[in-house]
Amino acid sequence: MRDKIDAAKEPTPTPPPIPDDVLLPDEKELAPAVIEHSGVQVGGDAVESLIAEKRIGLRIRALRQKAGLGLAELGRHTGLSSSFLSQLETGRVVPTLRNLARIAMVFSRDLNYFFSPIPQTLFRIHRAAERVRLPQSGSDDPRYFFESLGYLVPDRQLDPYLAEFQPGKGPDNNFHQHGGFEFLYVIAGCLGIQHGEVLHELRTGDSVYFDSSTIHSYACVGDQPATALIVTLLQPVSVASSRSSRPVGSLRTEALPIRKKLQ
Repeated sequence: MRDKIDAAKEPTPTPPPIPDDVLLPDEKELAPAVIEHSGVQVGGDAVESLIAEKRIGLRIRALRQKAGLGLAELGRHTGLSSSFLSQLETGRVVPTLRNLARIAMVFSRDLNYFFSPIPQTLFRIHRAAERVRLPQSGSDDPRYFFESLGYLVPDRQLDPYLAEFQPGKGPDNNFHQHGGFEFLYVIAGCLGIQHGEVLHELRTGDSVYFDSSTIHSYACVGDQPATALIVTLLQPVSVASSRSSRPVGSLRTEALPIRKKLQ
């Protein structure tokens, strides 16, 4: 009897240290910190919040729908019931690593896929009150004023502008030319666009999509300003990411127009 009491008083043996070859480089620095704070208790709410942040259920559903699988079909591949998979996708239950591994293997994914940070999609709002109205660069008597509608987006492939062309300026001989394409929509007024050797006239509601590698220019027609939305595709998407330069002759202030007068 006394042996049993003495055995009960013996301290719990300390587990042996984890060999360094088992730990990842980052974990070697983390292990001592975990031991130091071993008295900290993690609340259930914190655990649930951490699990919810990973959005495991939504990731499973996205993989399933992308593969065109129904719940029953995924269940046949994984050995899990349709009702259980439905609860996983809606976050009502948390999968074990074993079950999560089954699902990952069906879609040829690693377990890290379900725990890695979710990529942030590009979404930028440009408030009207925050835009800056700029005059045509390099001119004491600007033919137009413009506002960049995408200035907050770095390395953008599309350059959108709101431009107001002034009346009474006559034909514009400062022709622009740059790789890519351009789209223009006339919001108000009448705008003349010369593309190559042909002059076109666009009125309110008209739009045009054209190859901007051909020399082109704009001019207000009439005695009222012409307002237009202009979107410039700097380069074809396949090569735009490899070039950081902006088109020559665009509405950007650093661009320099090509001076060429058509006969």
